Amino acid sequence: MSLLLLYKGLHIGFMVAWFAGIFYLPRLFVYHAGNQSAEVDAIFKTMERRLLYFVTPFAVLTLLFGVLLIHSYGGAWFKASHWLHYKLLLVIFLYGYHGYCFKLLADFKHNRNQKSPRFYRIFNELPVLVMFAIILLAVMKPV
Repeated sequence: MSLLLLYKGLHIGFMVAWFAGIFYLPRLFVYHAGNQSAEVDAIFKTMERRLLYFVTPFAVLTLLFGVLLIHSYGGAWFKASHWLHYKLLLVIFLYGYHGYCFKLLADFKHNRNQKSPRFYRIFNELPVLVMFAIILLAVMKPV
């Protein structure tokens, strides 16, 4: 078994685990933003915090094994793989999205959320669209 295949498998596995959380967290935000109960508010705060802190290591490991993959393929491959450059731009967006979730989490924690459930529904769809674009780039390697 080559290290390259191990890195690739771990990269994909951690990405799937990360995305499971990134898909679910904004859905919790949707329900939290529409909630009126103080008791339920406390439960949402706990669930959101635990989920975000649970999936953050998966985001880090996805990045680590992605970098190891690029390193394994080599600089010449990286330079010639223009599809990967577009993929990496989308990945940077996702890490920004992930970071913004920490800001939203803090807003809920300190009871200063000003965003509507509709905002969070739209926010919830962004990583899905980006994920499909990333997968298509990685599979089709169009450019």
